[in-house]
Order: sequence, then C-alpha cells, then structure tokens
Amino acid sequence: MENAVGLLKEELGRLDSLIIGAARASAVPAGGALAVDRERFARLVESRLAAHPRIRIVREEATAIDLDEPTIVACGPLPSEKLSASIDAILARTHASSPRTRLHYYDAASPIVAADSIDESKMYRKSRYDKGDGDDYINIPLDREQYGRFVRDLRELPKHEPKGFEYDADSKKIPYFEGCLPIEEMAARGEDTLRFGPMKPVGLRDPRTGISPYAVVQLRKENVEGTAHNLVGFQTRLTWPAQKEAFGRFPGLEHAEWLRLGVMHRNSFIDAPSLLLSDLRLRGAERLWFAGQITGAEGYVEGCACGLIAGIAAARSLMGLPAAPVPADTALGAVVAHLQNTQTADFQPANVSWAFFGPVEGQSSRDKRERRRSLAQRALARVEAWKAVLGI
Repeated sequence: MENAVGLLKEELGRLDSLIIGAARASAVPAGGALAVDRERFARLVESRLAAHPRIRIVREEATAIDLDEPTIVACGPLPSEKLSASIDAILARTHASSPRTRLHYYDAASPIVAADSIDESKMYRKSRYDKGDGDDYINIPLDREQYGRFVRDLRELPKHEPKGFEYDADSKKIPYFEGCLPIEEMAARGEDTLRFGPMKPVGLRDPRTGISPYAVVQLRKENVEGTAHNLVGFQTRLTWPAQKEAFGRFPGLEHAEWLRLGVMHRNSFIDAPSLLLSDLRLRGAERLWFAGQITGAEGYVEGCACGLIAGIAAARSLMGLPAAPVPADTALGAVVAHLQNTQTADFQPANVSWAFFGPVEGQSSRDKRERRRSLAQRALARVEAWKAVLGI
C-alpha cells in the first residue's frame, strides 16, 4: 500500500476486477511484485469471459469504428494500420483544430532464458531486502571488471538502426518512455547509470560471501513451473547476435538457451488531455470511449484500470444512469488525473504515481511510508463509498 501501483491493484481488486482476480490466482513468486504465469493468466481471463451469458466473443479483426454503435477502443498500443487509419479519421473529424492527436513512443520486452540452460552455481537466490519469500529472484553478481566489459559491449556492439519514421518530428530523437529505456541508452548516460538502475546491487548482499556485488543481473520466473526466467529490465535494441554475445558473458549464462531475445516496439497513444473526458469518452463523440495503453496510461495495471473506468462509464450511459465520476485522491483517480493533465504541454505516457494525491487532513508526519499509508487508507475508504454508489 506504500506503492501507488500496489494501491491501484488493491482498489481494482475491491471492485471485482477480472484482470486483478485472474492475476492473483496465477501469480508466481516475485518478491514485492505481482508477476503472473502468462498462460494460466490468459486461460483464466478467457474462461471467465467465454462462460459469461451476456458476453459474445467475435474472433475477427476490427478495422473500422462505427460512431453510431457504443464502442470502447481497447486495442492496446499497437493498433493495425487499418484500425489506426479509422482512429485518425475520427480524430481528424472531431478535433480538426488539434495539433496533437495520435502520437507514439517506444516500449520494450526483455529477454527470456530457459531455466535448465543456466548454471545456478555461479548465482544466488535473494529478493531485494528479502521481500516476498526472500529468494524469488536469481542474482548474477558482477565485479567491477565484468560490469565495465558489459557497459563497453552496450556501447560498441551492433544495434538495430531506427528507421526515419521512428524519430519524433520536433526533437529528432526516438521518443522512448523514460521508465522503460533500452539498457544501451542508460549506459550512454554514464558509466554507473545501470548500477543505479536495473543492475542496482543495493539490498542484494551475496549470502555466500556476505558482500554486496559491484552490480547485479536479476532473473525472475516467467511461469509457475519456473522453466523460464526473465532478465529484469534488460530491454534493448542490440541485434540478436549481439545480445547473445553480451549476455553470454554473464556468469552462468555462457550456455544459455534464449527463449526470447530483447525487442523494442513502437507504441501508439492519443493526446488524452485534449481528446478525452474524465470518463475516457472521446470529446464530441457520444458513444465512443478509449481504454488501456492507447490512452497514454503506461503499464499493465494502469491499462486495466482504464478498462474498468471506461466500462463502468459506458454501462451507466447506456442504462440511462447518472454519471459516477471516479473519486479523487485514489489511485484510480490518479490515473484519470494524468490523462486529464493539461498543465504539461507535452503529454507523455506515465505510470500511476502519488503526484495527484492531495494531503490527508491533519497528517503531518515526515515519514514517507507513514504518509503513504494514510493516503492509501483514505483512498480505500473512498473506493468503498464509490462501490456503494455503483451498486457493486
């Protein structure tokens, strides 16, 4: 509850979120994080939807949007060319004077390695600060020389060169999401940047030696069976042969079998502050809502929150019920506040944060954790009151 996204998960859970319920039922050990067995998670979600008597699943590509039909566009950040063209046409028609409509940035996926191909004798199990079960992560310790060699690899090995259309027209740079930078971009910012980022050794003292390593590579379970592990935070534009070369130098990964190598991909999003109302309805379109990461809400849980907000708003509208705005000073409200933030001229995707929470009356503690616990308690009380309004 002292983490904004943790609070968001709890709020969604209390509102009977299908996604959070399925995630908790298919969780794999990950310290303080909520990680899922992807296949089990997908089966749970699909089975619940397929069994619902009032849901009909149509398995075909949606290429156009009919403004006469109530619609929630939840296509994720990678709509097809045809659907993108339909979205562009609607935005051009309803917001012809807006200079910013559909934008994009870059996100990534980290490499996955087969568990039976790693040499765990060169690693140790430990969660940062012993969170969770205390041994949810496998850690590869690096000394100064090994870390320096990896940084040189990131700077010198070949990378996938971006295409001309990938650059932002104004800045002439690739618009990466700051919270998901490629590791080579971080390495370019300074010799120690990675040691204060995904390779941070703090809280990961090696139990075999009692010494904290110079840097750490963390592996996390990708499935319940533990047959696959994700290299945490290792999104990259290195070519696949270059990734095998660089990662293969890590102790214990010399003979690794890579089930997936790192990739970068372009994400589309709309300029939500100028285009969407607070219930995620498109301004000027009575029956069209947007939900998920295409709104500029970055993160799986934030995308899920948008689905819940838009779904409730659309249902109440179609049933002729009065609007029930998301309560402020909640994590759900913080997601909406980011998407409604007109104070920042250059709207960019962002994860949920405490930035949009007002102070708790009478709370004067200087302890950050205590303040956030108070914010969380107030937020959950407001969500419970909202549930009563919604009749959940």
